[in-house]
Amino acid sequence: MFEKLKRKSLQKQTQKNILKRDLSYVNAPVKTIGFLIDEVSFNDFEKLYEFSKTLGIQRKDVKVFSFVPYQKKAPSLRQDQISNKDFSWGGVVKNTSAQEFLKTPFDVLVGYYNGTHEFLDLLVSESKARFKVGVVGADERLFDLLIAVELSKTESFKTELKKYLTVLNKL
Repeated sequence: MFEKLKRKSLQKQTQKNILKRDLSYVNAPVKTIGFLIDEVSFNDFEKLYEFSKTLGIQRKDVKVFSFVPYQKKAPSLRQDQISNKDFSWGGVVKNTSAQEFLKTPFDVLVGYYNGTHEFLDLLVSESKARFKVGVVGADERLFDLLIAVELSKTESFKTELKKYLTVLNKL
């Protein structure tokens, strides 16, 4: 029951963030890229770094941030990770790494996860990224571009994203 209340407050906060979004830099060229992923459905981060290389973006200009449902008891060396415990009841992100990621003004933010996901949707809505790309099935209010490709087909996603970014004169 408490989990349901928390999810509802996350949805309210996401809605507030959508209304406050600044769209003035949507057409900026791509120099930096960020990925928000759900580790349950995808965990091969190296493919994402290789993917950005095909877009002409250096590895230092790529950030990958992931969500795991529950933090493991064992300490992890990964800092770019967030769990449901890192969100307050009011929809505030308590994780400092996540706050830093959200303040980064990426030229493109890719929400690489399936469907709607209350926690990741909140992160996307709070991000200062200029152009946001998601996968079909996601909340279309959050993203500027939705690509109809399954997450397991990373090569197809790479091809489609490169095609659309080229058409939009971002590459």
